[in-house]
Amino acid sequence: QVQLVESGGGLVQAGGSLRLSCAASGRSFSNYHKAWFRQDPGKEREFVAAITSSGRSTYYGDSVKGRFTISTDNSKNTVFLQMNSLKLEDTAVYYCAASMNVLNMKVDDQYAYWGQGTQVTVSS
Repeated sequence: QVQLVESGGGLVQAGGSLRLSCAASGRSFSNYHKAWFRQDPGKEREFVAAITSSGRSTYYGDSVKGRFTISTDNSKNTVFLQMNSLKLEDTAVYYCAASMNVLNMKVDDQYAYWGQGTQVTVSS
């Protein structure tokens, strides 16, 4: 069992930056693939970024590529999402997710464990 708790969300002006954190409880978090998804009310959940358990491979959604960076500190059981050059359309609730077995890193139903989400609001 893994429990995930996100933090770091908030209100930021367009063009600004935020760093989200997702702290995991439980052992062997380093064996899990991790990801970030986001969802705005009335919209489908959207893939943002993912990182393999080894940390060697990362994946990004087209809308965030070049602006967001996912990283992990397995010694601290934490995965991060650095968000730069934020846009109004990045406003959403951001969720971290983890799973040991993932066939497609960009698909939400591949992940077994989810955090409660953290709100990111980008203002003009």
